[in-house]
Amino acid sequence: MATSLVAGPQTGVWKELASHAARLQGVPTREIVAADAKRFERFSAEGAGLLLDYTRQRVDERVMEQLSALADAVALKDRIAAMWRGDAINSTEGRAVLHVALRQPRGAAVGGADIEKVVLEERARMLSFAEGVRNGTIKGSSGKAFTLVVNIGIGGSDLGPAMAVEALQEFTAGGPACAFISNVDGCRLADVLAAADPHTTLFIVASKTFTTLETLTNARTARAWLAGKLGEQAVRDHFAAVSVNHQAMNAFGVHPDYRFQMWDWVGGRYSMWSSIGVSLAIAIGRENFEAFLRGGHEMDEHFRSTPWRQNLPALMGLLGVWNINFLKLPTLAILPYDDRMRRFPAYLQQLEMESNGKSVMANGAPALSETAAVIWGEPGNNAQHSFFQLLHQGTPRAALDFLLPARSSCRNQAQHDLAIANCLAQAEAFMAGNPPEAVREELGKQKLSPERLELLVPHKVHQGDRPATLVVFRELDPVTLGRLVALYEHKVFVQSVVWGINAFDQWGVELGKKLAEQLAPAVRDPSGAQVGSAGVMRLLKKIDEWRRSP
Repeated sequence: MATSLVAGPQTGVWKELASHAARLQGVPTREIVAADAKRFERFSAEGAGLLLDYTRQRVDERVMEQLSALADAVALKDRIAAMWRGDAINSTEGRAVLHVALRQPRGAAVGGADIEKVVLEERARMLSFAEGVRNGTIKGSSGKAFTLVVNIGIGGSDLGPAMAVEALQEFTAGGPACAFISNVDGCRLADVLAAADPHTTLFIVASKTFTTLETLTNARTARAWLAGKLGEQAVRDHFAAVSVNHQAMNAFGVHPDYRFQMWDWVGGRYSMWSSIGVSLAIAIGRENFEAFLRGGHEMDEHFRSTPWRQNLPALMGLLGVWNINFLKLPTLAILPYDDRMRRFPAYLQQLEMESNGKSVMANGAPALSETAAVIWGEPGNNAQHSFFQLLHQGTPRAALDFLLPARSSCRNQAQHDLAIANCLAQAEAFMAGNPPEAVREELGKQKLSPERLELLVPHKVHQGDRPATLVVFRELDPVTLGRLVALYEHKVFVQSVVWGINAFDQWGVELGKKLAEQLAPAVRDPSGAQVGSAGVMRLLKKIDEWRRSP
């Protein structure tokens, strides 16, 4: 199937877009915006509770017409239908891609009736367990309710739930605290265990295979800590898991009723909607978790039924292609103007770069264009006082996504209104810049000498033309977070279709894992193994000297 697909660079539309990029190269975005009094009406779209304002992108009607034509040329609608049917669109692994099935309501039959049945059954099991932990009917070995849930995972088994629990802090009242452990160095785990009460701590090991090095290392340390505090017999009552490896869970001692299923048709970075989200469900409760799923499903339905010019994921994906491939902007800054979304950029780093960070197309041929922006970012006001200087006046340029709620997440609207003002001001400044003539006029009011004025002008000029998209929503609640996550998931898919790549494998992750496993014995004892290069072995000996020295 994959070998017959047409990638964007193979279409005539691609050449048309390149000509439009050349046409607009010398036209400042501020002029494009100023020339169209109804630009907001034509260059914004609203759907599934979100408003997408792309008026500050360096596009006009002719560009948008061609971007819509590009979606048709690569048969995006057919590819969406293939995903929903459960076709094996993950071609290198021969798997369906059905994270959309995880958030379906009863009767939707996404992926077929059998998929719907197993999803709903496992969801009911997981939510029943989550409610039991949350309300205290499921207790630890001492008969005490759990007050701390420690999620042990990495990548997709950590970033999504950790981001969501923090984002939805307003909805966690009444539940146990949640901590997330991922890094193999043990420091975060040590910090959490130092303050934990073993009698009231539940560990959730999230690993599809139950073999992931980082996760199993942390899980074994947590197990040893608990067994040392409460005895070996207590382990089963304090460990749950999300995995398919029942033999490994048996050996570890996971409670037989505290095990939850994963499927090979869900990639880790798309799995928060499944039992991987059990820690989120415990934190926010059944009703709010179901609202999160509902928001994702709303965006799914919007994505597969809405024309391209009003289709939010399609617009974001196509504008990203325009910026990356035609305006040559290799990075995308994610800027949430709500501090509770501080982990959202990190979550999107994995979602986008692990999905589309490919140099080979689905048919095995070299990619015909750049693929995937580098994703980075921080909450907006922090960013303004750190890296916005580079974005405004530095030589590297980036595209920008601003995420903006209308209502405060912490019920302090007066302060949030200042965040709104900052967000809108920055978006305008990035688009319009501050040209030399405006700088001269401003400096002229200060009665400076001509020499001083001319000296300062180049230092105060902002070029502008930094394309920005605003994603605006009423408030950050479970439904909205579900919509936002699904929005970016589908944006990634749109771009993968245009580039002709497989967004759902991640072979690049595997090489480093393999080498780490080979090097681990040499790290423990550099004198007893010679598995690395000469340079690596010399470095390990130096590390070993410092490790052993007083």
